[in-house]
Amino acid sequence: MKWQMPKKLFGLAAAGLVAGAGYLALPQKSEAQSGTIRIAYVDPLSGPMAGIGDAGLKNFQYILEEINNKGGANGKKLEIVPFDNKLNAQETIVQVQKAIDDGIRIITQGNGTAFAIAISEFVTKYNERNPGKEVIYLNYAAVDPILTNAKCSYWHFRWDANTEQKMAAITAFLKDRKDVKKMYLINQDYAFGQGVRDLALKMLKERRPDIEVVGNELHPLAKITDFAPYIAKIKASGADSIITGNWGSDIALLIKAAADAGLQVNFFTFYAGGTGGPTAIKQANLANRVYAVGEGFANIDHKASQDFEKGLRAKYKVGLFYPRGVNQMRMLAEAINKTKSEDPKKIAAALEGMKFEVFNGGQGEMRASDHQFMQPMYMASFGPLKAGLPFDEENTGWGWSVAGKVDPKDTNVPTTCKMNRPS
Repeated sequence: MKWQMPKKLFGLAAAGLVAGAGYLALPQKSEAQSGTIRIAYVDPLSGPMAGIGDAGLKNFQYILEEINNKGGANGKKLEIVPFDNKLNAQETIVQVQKAIDDGIRIITQGNGTAFAIAISEFVTKYNERNPGKEVIYLNYAAVDPILTNAKCSYWHFRWDANTEQKMAAITAFLKDRKDVKKMYLINQDYAFGQGVRDLALKMLKERRPDIEVVGNELHPLAKITDFAPYIAKIKASGADSIITGNWGSDIALLIKAAADAGLQVNFFTFYAGGTGGPTAIKQANLANRVYAVGEGFANIDHKASQDFEKGLRAKYKVGLFYPRGVNQMRMLAEAINKTKSEDPKKIAAALEGMKFEVFNGGQGEMRASDHQFMQPMYMASFGPLKAGLPFDEENTGWGWSVAGKVDPKDTNVPTTCKMNRPS
């Protein structure tokens, strides 16, 4: 869920805006004075990926409503404030700057690894130059491992499993799928998609060396309107399965093209549950052949999370895309309550190493060494609702059911992070 801008453009945008950090230190209305703790939500709210951004915004609105109904954080209400980055790298930093200028000191973002790197680096530089006015960045979906490795920052915390952890979960699940013999890799052509491809090649070789990789394709992000030529290649390859990190319209249109061509293969995905994905799967008649890896799903047998899901769907007419977003905001509230402060420096110290009961049940922990949240992971398949499963998706009559669970120890990949902590 990330877009890689040209390095030269990225450098100019990041360097120019970081150099202007003194401008960002203009007098601001403090959150302490406002009576509300505001969180900037910086994601696409227009353009081809607007559906993803809008659904995420509704998720966060409902999450904060739940927290506020239980007393908020340190006696204050939490408010999510949307900023449209238009899926554009320069606009992302412009919107972060606007949020900071408006006195907001907590930023959340997820859709776009290049954008996440830009925000993390920008916030880190800003904090170095503006002590006492620090900003914290809460990442709920940008999964490139570099963010908690070479480019880790004390001010960045990630609640989604990174690409390496998700691929570890997928390949652990594939260990017992002896029916999978020929794999095709198709991914978006930027940092995230390239990372998915590279990790798939590496981990399949380690865990299922008997699987033959019969195709390896990259395509432009959010530019393809008809995947028929790609599906033709997959069909010709003889593949019985696909691994893809595609998200947004790119996963929905890929599956739609498979339906049009009558391609019946297994899809092992990161984001098939996104907007349009379930409808495309149903139309393709790929019953229980599309799998998604994630930290939680609607039909997990867990009363508290199912009650939450019912309330969200009744009010906003969307499902919970981001159980990790619930973990993120509940942990933020706990950190604020624990420190009795909304000072990002104190929040960061409280979040580091925090252990927490995750949304779908089980223990999670914010790993102190790199600020990567460790949590149980699931593989779910999509098909006709089984008895006792309450939630369908997009009014298809089909829903997600758990196909496997992966414990945190099995996705506990090492980190190379060498974090510079503030004094």
